[in-house]
Amino acid sequence: MRRLASLALAATLSFPATSVIAKNAESSNTSVPETLGFVEWVVMNDTNLRLKARLDTGAKTSSLHAVNVEGFKKDNEEWVKFQLPLGDHEDQPSEGDVEHEDVVLEFERPVHRTVLIKRKGAPSQRRYVVNMEFCIAGTIHETQFSLTDRGNFSYPVLLGRRFMRDDNILIDSADSFIAQQDCEYSTLEEIAKQAD
Repeated sequence: MRRLASLALAATLSFPATSVIAKNAESSNTSVPETLGFVEWVVMNDTNLRLKARLDTGAKTSSLHAVNVEGFKKDNEEWVKFQLPLGDHEDQPSEGDVEHEDVVLEFERPVHRTVLIKRKGAPSQRRYVVNMEFCIAGTIHETQFSLTDRGNFSYPVLLGRRFMRDDNILIDSADSFIAQQDCEYSTLEEIAKQAD
């Protein structure tokens, strides 16, 4: 019995960990996990807006800063409109005279679902959830975002476990902005022109 245990241990030790990860990824048709920092830049696809995102394993659903959130009907379907004021988080690079406070982006999206958020020391809150595409680490992704006012938070975007699981992302909780590739984004002036 001791000899069998020794052989099993020797067999285990003879393969480097990366080979095991690569082999498992190959057999399950998924890629090797990408490691990102606990804070990274994201670029929202339809606007080229660059925002700081916190990658949070404590949250299941991702969330996006949104104000004046209102549901409405469009072609007998549930839709939601909302605004994203750039003055709340001045993440967009500027090359001119445009002030962040002067730019408010408006969005309309179909409602994917609504979610009831339980908050410590406050009443529960129902939030709209929409699907949105964004770029992180040079790659386009789509995930569900709950819409909520994150104006008092350091990061306008929070990326949760659903995104990490679906897109095979690991988090280095000791580091930030470690993505190997960048995403293209627009300047504040370019975004202001699009919003007009």
